[in-house]
Amino acid sequence: MTETHLLSRRITETLALESDSPFLEFEERWVTRGRIDMAARRISALVAGHPKADRQVGILLRNRPEHVSALLGVLSAGGTVVVINPARGDERTRADIRALELPVLIGTPADLANLVPPASKSSVVSITGVDRDPVRTSVTATATRRDQRPGVAVRMLTSGTTGPPKRIDLTYDMLARSVIGPDPEAAPAPARPRSGVAIVNAPLVHIGGVFRVLQCVAQARPFVLLPRFELSRWTRAVRTHRPKAVSLVPAALRTVLHSDLTREDLSSIRVVTSGTAPLSAEDADAFTGKFGIPVLTSYAATEFGGGVAGWSLPDHQRYWKAKRGSVGRATGGARLRIVDAHGAVQPPDTSGLLEVVPGQLGPDGDWMRTTDMARIDADGFLWILGRADQAIIRGGFKIMPEDVRTALESHPAVQGAAVVGHRDPRLGEVPVAMVEPRAGRPVSPGELTEHLRRVLAPYEIPTTIAVVAAIPRTPSGKADLQAVRDHF
Repeated sequence: MTETHLLSRRITETLALESDSPFLEFEERWVTRGRIDMAARRISALVAGHPKADRQVGILLRNRPEHVSALLGVLSAGGTVVVINPARGDERTRADIRALELPVLIGTPADLANLVPPASKSSVVSITGVDRDPVRTSVTATATRRDQRPGVAVRMLTSGTTGPPKRIDLTYDMLARSVIGPDPEAAPAPARPRSGVAIVNAPLVHIGGVFRVLQCVAQARPFVLLPRFELSRWTRAVRTHRPKAVSLVPAALRTVLHSDLTREDLSSIRVVTSGTAPLSAEDADAFTGKFGIPVLTSYAATEFGGGVAGWSLPDHQRYWKAKRGSVGRATGGARLRIVDAHGAVQPPDTSGLLEVVPGQLGPDGDWMRTTDMARIDADGFLWILGRADQAIIRGGFKIMPEDVRTALESHPAVQGAAVVGHRDPRLGEVPVAMVEPRAGRPVSPGELTEHLRRVLAPYEIPTTIAVVAAIPRTPSGKADLQAVRDHF
């Protein structure tokens, strides 16, 4: 049996366990395992009706029970989930859907009506709840993907760590190793649902959300699904279900840190894991000091299919004081090394570009070069020193400044724009922009923000837009980004 079949079978088997048991809590109401299973089977049957070589299914994913069912249904049928973010900006999402030409598109009626072109060749399927049959609004799809991807479980749109925005193929093999274990065949399937309740607040359009949901499913662990991280909802879930471990991206961790919550509120939690974006050692120590809970940071990327380095609790207890600021050591069978600009491997404690062989690729995986500057000490601890590119990481979401600049310059009153990252105590970094208007065409920051809301995702919109007479430039005519940073 291949690992592709193993992951699909694991999903099917764990969904079938004790149908009356709680599976997912959403908006303070539990959905049983049987209801999720039934909804997933409906989607699975729909996918199975397409030829095996053409089972790419686009899902306009939101954090809702029916979307979890759709995700699991496609994967249990051996199909490929093509992740589409309905909050990415309407024009960009419509263009993405047109370019994908997928055989099947699944989403809420509102998202489908707003984002799918009327002349779409895709079979469009509306989902409105786990208790209702999915509704096909087109049954004669003519779209057929030419770039068939056998063995791919999820295609996720990401900026990645290796270049411009692209879709990353996560295979069934990679996900099985990531959510079941390095040797999935040797890990027995659960015989019954687990009792502890996890909390999933990462978005399903992000690798973190997909990973957390599949991990819970693989372990037969019930979980609370939050539409997004929101302090009061998260706190209620913690107080109600008393989890021993929680995962918080740095922006969420800082929100908890600077809240009025006390040690008593978080008394069940023994450890917090944090990844997706850099977290300073100062914030980690402040969290531990306030709540008495160690923070285990990690390093992951969509391209890797999950994490490749992180802190274990024993390592934290033994090494944190000496190694604070590190993101931990290689995990899950990953291999790490530092190279110079020419690809020569560097000795310990030498900075350079990080290269990775993710454990999710198995023992024969190839080295992947990232755009992260890093160093690895003699004990194998990894420090991320900065990015070799100009990407901005805002609360775990990667923003390409060129995308924002292009969007600003698409406004008819804008002559030129420059976008840089600016330090933010909660989100880590936020985009800020300097704009030079066209002669005789005055424009306000508010007008530009309204324009960006139509073409960008909310997290990509600059927190500050400065309209200036002229953008500072280098002798070659390029925007002087250091001068722009100095302005802010």
